[in-house]
Amino acid sequence: MTSETSPRHILVVGCLIRNGEGELLLVRHHKRGWEIPQGRVEEGEDLLAALHREVLEEAGVRIVPGPLAGVWSKVSPPAALVLMFLGTHLSGEPTPSEETPEVGWFAAEDALRIVTHPVTRDRLVTLLASTGTTAYRTYTTGPYRLLTGGGL
Repeated sequence: MTSETSPRHILVVGCLIRNGEGELLLVRHHKRGWEIPQGRVEEGEDLLAALHREVLEEAGVRIVPGPLAGVWSKVSPPAALVLMFLGTHLSGEPTPSEETPEVGWFAAEDALRIVTHPVTRDRLVTLLASTGTTAYRTYTTGPYRLLTGGGL
């Protein structure tokens, strides 16, 4: 297989972060609205290094990553593989960025109310229901459609 025919996927990492009071950290993205901190892994970057970088860039906090809780495989263009972790707040106060003009801690019920984008809502619901196994979902967008779901 040549590089011209090799598969190309975007790799994304994200984290459902809880503070000591059990609140969830959310960021408001300009296009997608409220969501879990997440972002693309740069070429050659370690997954956990990317996770730490994205959370710090988007929310201004440091975290302790926990288990891999969900894998989403987007099969519609542009193809993407999304790895979502559970984590806990280590230090720092939520701070907006150019990419995320609002950040904050929310009770789970409030988070479920304000996260409305179908893709990010599915991720939030799935991660909140995590029982220690890794959830696996395959989906398409335009509109959002879940193709498969289960655990690994």
